[in-house]
Amino acid sequence: MDKKPKHRYVGLEKRKAIAGYLFILPFIIGFAFFMVKPFFQSLYMSFNTVELGAGKFDMIWNGFGNYVYAFRTDPEYARLLTEELLRMLVYSLAIIVFSFFVALILNQKFHGRALVRAVFFLPVILSSGVMLGLESNNSLIASLQQQVEEVTTGISITDGLQTILRTTGVGVRAFEKVFEVIDNIYDVALASGMQIIIFLSGLQTIPKSMYEAADIEGCTAWESLWKITFPSISSLFLVNWIYTVVDFCMRSDNELVEKLQKVMIQNQNYGASAAMTWTYFLIVIAFIGITSLLLNKVVYYND
Repeated sequence: MDKKPKHRYVGLEKRKAIAGYLFILPFIIGFAFFMVKPFFQSLYMSFNTVELGAGKFDMIWNGFGNYVYAFRTDPEYARLLTEELLRMLVYSLAIIVFSFFVALILNQKFHGRALVRAVFFLPVILSSGVMLGLESNNSLIASLQQQVEEVTTGISITDGLQTILRTTGVGVRAFEKVFEVIDNIYDVALASGMQIIIFLSGLQTIPKSMYEAADIEGCTAWESLWKITFPSISSLFLVNWIYTVVDFCMRSDNELVEKLQKVMIQNQNYGASAAMTWTYFLIVIAFIGITSLLLNKVVYYND
């Protein structure tokens, strides 16, 4: 009698695993047929001097020459790499915090909740494909942005606070990063659409009976947040963190990506571009791996 529930549980988990693999199967097939070969070709290219021939590439082995060029000869790569990695850390944290608290608000009951949720989902649509090009090249949006900047000239609260902090010398560099994020809150909101939806879906799975029991025991809303909400959706913080970091590395306003494209297309230095790209890729992968291991230690899986 005791073995049947366990057997059913194992069967259910197996069916879930099969459904998951079927869900990602199209990506696996596409990656195997269209991306595996270019993936390893670019790695081999990073160790070679690439010369353009008649309809082909001529590879001349030079070992780690391209990597030495990237860090010791190129005047911008090391600086841009450091700046973008720091920017990735700051903005990823800001996006996670912003999306979590917006999801908390959208999970409450109020009039027009469906409309507000739709508004916060719009960045997912606006930040993809053709819509992103329309937004960045739209003269109307550009003129409106210019008018807003002209009207608000000299009325920046953050500039005033920065001036005060610089005068007092209290945590200037840390506050400068905070004010930079605040000044670019539109970019943070634009990049938070998918994270908000993931957090919101997790919040809706938390049984209301848990909050009711906490209220009966005299827990405050703050205590319920830390004792119920955070543990229940802690695994989603890990998912959103990985998604946010990867999404940031592919943003169109990434100066390092623009640098890599310039070296490859304008300078036609394919070997150096491949070496720079692989260095950036490996650092990001290592960063994701280390932070994921650290976050996984505080993630609670409710089995």
